[in-house]
Amino acid sequence: MIEVLNGGGAGSVEEAVLFPFDDHSIPYRAGLRLQLVPGKTPYNMNPIVLGRGEPGAPDDAGVTFYGTVIEIDGELRMWYQAKSSQDRSGRRLAYAVSRDGETWEKPNLGLVEFNGSRDNNIVDLFDGRSVLTSCPILYDPDDPDPGRRFKMCIECSPYMNQLAVAYSADGLSWTESPNNPVAPAQETGSVIKVGACYYVVSQDELGYHGSHYGVARKMISYASYDFETWTQASCLGFRRDEVAPRPEVLDHNVAEEAHQGAMLWNRGNVVVGVYDMWHGNPMGEQDRIEIDLGLVVTNDGLHYREPIPDFKLIPAYGEPGAPRHYGQALAHGHGPAMLNRGEQTMMWYGLFFGSDVRLATWQRDRLGYFETFEEVPYTHGSFFPIERPQPNMVTCALRTQNGAQVHANLDVGEHSPLTVEVLDEAFKPVPGFAGDASRALLAPGLRRPVSWQGGDRLPADLKAFRLRVNYGAGTRPEDARLFALYVSE
Repeated sequence: MIEVLNGGGAGSVEEAVLFPFDDHSIPYRAGLRLQLVPGKTPYNMNPIVLGRGEPGAPDDAGVTFYGTVIEIDGELRMWYQAKSSQDRSGRRLAYAVSRDGETWEKPNLGLVEFNGSRDNNIVDLFDGRSVLTSCPILYDPDDPDPGRRFKMCIECSPYMNQLAVAYSADGLSWTESPNNPVAPAQETGSVIKVGACYYVVSQDELGYHGSHYGVARKMISYASYDFETWTQASCLGFRRDEVAPRPEVLDHNVAEEAHQGAMLWNRGNVVVGVYDMWHGNPMGEQDRIEIDLGLVVTNDGLHYREPIPDFKLIPAYGEPGAPRHYGQALAHGHGPAMLNRGEQTMMWYGLFFGSDVRLATWQRDRLGYFETFEEVPYTHGSFFPIERPQPNMVTCALRTQNGAQVHANLDVGEHSPLTVEVLDEAFKPVPGFAGDASRALLAPGLRRPVSWQGGDRLPADLKAFRLRVNYGAGTRPEDARLFALYVSE
């Protein structure tokens, strides 16, 4: 196991994933700038992978992705919300499966009667009634109780949007907690487990129950260690309003807001989040509101930060089928709905007024990278030119009991190599694993092994260490890009 000393709450992990956009895991850099990779461009529209059903189906009026995608035993499983033309008052929980993430099937589950038949894909929750607003799902295979290995946080009308929870052995037939509701009203976005603690990440709208002042939507979290006993006070995790030069506003839908919590992807030592970047209209015109999707990260499950403020991970503009009202509005990849499959990172999301589910893809883990840049020369007065160090980055400290291996996700070449040095916790080079002992990385790859003259594995007696990645060698150092480092025993 690898212990990552980045201030997070996960403790030890089987593999540490060090992303450039996680400034707690890679806190030090010189001569490098962060770039993020959008999941859509004007020339690369994301495909629709799940649409509404045929007339008479439970989802013939709409597919809303306040949903979850989980991979189990090589199969992708999706929970989404179905809206029927026969009952437009609410939404039911529905189910689909896929082998590749692009082609989805809606199996006949035979669990709930709808329109005189059980041949449908409705999940057994609230007897199939259309009462849902949001219901993110967490797969918790280590729970000793098989009946609780699927966990759900529910926002629904029977509990007046107060938080409710439910459990399932298979994700299809659910049992409510007898203690519902378990936490105050909220607009539920996602649920994760960091270390031994569960967090439901939600939206605090209009300062409900006085937890956080102001009218703009903010990202908040409630915590529990048993999924039953939840804090009744929330932690303010992320906000977009009242940040200079944004003026404080007193009217809803006018401010810059963080809508509906975030979709969360737990990578062990860091949680990657995708949130609704709500752009209020200063004139109060709701038909001109837009929602892009932005990137946030957290290491403790409570406090979130935006690596590049206002960066549009998936821009709303030009999204096919977006309704005229609410501008070019996007939403919602809520619940866990981001994962790696083969050489791809995949993320599912939908429109604000949902009618389908869409798929965004990146090369595996290539959401952002460090690159060199040409610095404007600067002198102090006229006499003392400032010398800059070779461009480099240094990780937080890591600890291991049995040595470690390092792999790199990078784009390099013969004229743009990178080297990885090993330092001790006090930043001193480790003999045999630093300086000229570091073997240059000359070929790109999603998981390229790192080696030194001392071997391709760090010694077991090196209990705590850091990694330093050096740029600047070769004739085209600007072409070198580092997307991630992976450290495992």
